[in-house]
Amino acid sequence: MNTADRNVTAGRSERYFNQTVGFLTRHGISLFGTRILAVRGRTSGEWRTNPINLLTHEGARYLVAARGNTQWVRNIRVSGEAELRLGRSTEAITVTELPDEEKLPVVSAYFKRWGWEVARFFEDLPKKPSDDQLAKVLPGVPVFRIDS
Repeated sequence: MNTADRNVTAGRSERYFNQTVGFLTRHGISLFGTRILAVRGRTSGEWRTNPINLLTHEGARYLVAARGNTQWVRNIRVSGEAELRLGRSTEAITVTELPDEEKLPVVSAYFKRWGWEVARFFEDLPKKPSDDQLAKVLPGVPVFRIDS
């Protein structure tokens, strides 16, 4: 199998995985803390949803965007608010984006919990990166603390 075929297969696998996780979460089954994040589109105002891994670390909750500056990140930066959904339960939240110098312990905890899933988004990181390795990628990893 050539590289292009592997990339297509990996893309399909990722899409099916996300669809399955999203389906389960929408029906009230959380896998390792998953939620549906609903954020209003910054121009349309319509709700946009994505399955996310909700991290609880040292008594606070965080949203970590392992894929970088995605559409949900751009939308939540504009609005500062969103909803976390699990089944029929909906929680309105507000968020604060962390500066790079505060991200390391949160991103480290995130990788310890979900490195097996998200390491593939970082070509230069192993599944269990050191703090020094993580520090190099922090500028490209948006992190939001949930305030309410």
